[in-house]
Amino acid sequence: MSFGFVIILLLAFAGLPLFLILSLLGISGYISEGLDPAIYFSELMRLASNHTLTAIPLFTVAGYLLAESKASERIIRLTQSGFGKIPGGLAVLTLVTMAIFTAFTGASGITIVALGGLLFPTLLKSGYKERFSLGLLTSSGSIGLLFPPSLPIIIYGVVAEVSINKMFIGGLVPGILLVSGVSLYAVLMNRTHEKVKISYEPFLPALRDAAWELALPIVVIGGIYGGVFTATEAAAVSAGYLLIVECFIIRDIHPIRDLPRVLSESAIMIGAILLILGSALALINYLIYAEIPMIILEWVKSVISSRVMFLISVNIFLLIVGCLMDIFSALMVIVPLVLPMAIAYDVHPIHFGIIFLVNLEIGYSTPPVGLNLFIASHRFRQPILKLYRATLPFLIIQLIILLIITYVPELVLYPIELFSK
Repeated sequence: MSFGFVIILLLAFAGLPLFLILSLLGISGYISEGLDPAIYFSELMRLASNHTLTAIPLFTVAGYLLAESKASERIIRLTQSGFGKIPGGLAVLTLVTMAIFTAFTGASGITIVALGGLLFPTLLKSGYKERFSLGLLTSSGSIGLLFPPSLPIIIYGVVAEVSINKMFIGGLVPGILLVSGVSLYAVLMNRTHEKVKISYEPFLPALRDAAWELALPIVVIGGIYGGVFTATEAAAVSAGYLLIVECFIIRDIHPIRDLPRVLSESAIMIGAILLILGSALALINYLIYAEIPMIILEWVKSVISSRVMFLISVNIFLLIVGCLMDIFSALMVIVPLVLPMAIAYDVHPIHFGIIFLVNLEIGYSTPPVGLNLFIASHRFRQPILKLYRATLPFLIIQLIILLIITYVPELVLYPIELFSK
């Protein structure tokens, strides 16, 4: 196994796709234990029979339809007309808009690419400083990952085998805290900034134009939190709704000329996610059989004696993971290894899931190698060091809120109890 591991590691450095690396590790592990490697393929079949996973392709299609349409332009015009003249108002609405967009697309990179190019000049024209605007857009590109219909929450629920609806409920207060904390900073920093005289579109026409997109998060989020439908049903509603609205009512996406391309692009993303997930679950089964998580847990217990120190250590570790790995890979590879440790230290799996996601959310914008920093550097054509400085105050605020979420589990668990009554 050790020689095979070295070979697989070399292939990984050579650029072999992640799902192949995970598959090779799993299959070689089964062979080394004298087990039938066909177990790997049975895991893929078990994954295919998981009805919860239906939500992943449906929400992915919904996110691609939303990103491909001109919904972002309509929402930005609405925020400008309604809140552009209020000190700090446009910054707050920028943050909320990006959070909602990220919740539906599931990938912060898409949010920065789709909205950043529109919002950056808008903020500058409205009198906001360049450094503040860069920091706001870069750090808020991933801030909506705790809200429905977030794909990372769905994948965590599948990997950790916890209720996805309870994960959404548990993420509500932490998500609001993150948005509120950054919003408060935005308002305080821009209370007295010099306003530039700029003409805004009348509010009611802008509201009418964006009404179709605004209705979607209200229906989906209200339906999930109200218990009207499950995450899978919400996915079907989202995909069907956006397909009808964007193709046949607003007509941003031509059903013959554009729709096949959008569906094929989303299919590539869906296939990648499911392949990595299936390969990761097969590898996880081998690790459990070989008692690797228990070995790691015993070592951790010998080094870390208290729950407080464990949570500090796991936060530092996950911030590093958030810088180095994309969120889907981290969820599939890291969760099965770290979750048993969290449970052993009496951390609720849903509470741990929210901590995990908030860390990865922040890690996207954490120097030196956070993914959002490089995407924003390319999108806004700014030096990466400038973005390091611009995002620093936003990172400090998010890290403070992360500590609050970590050590006050009631913020996650009490709403679950409340909605369960």
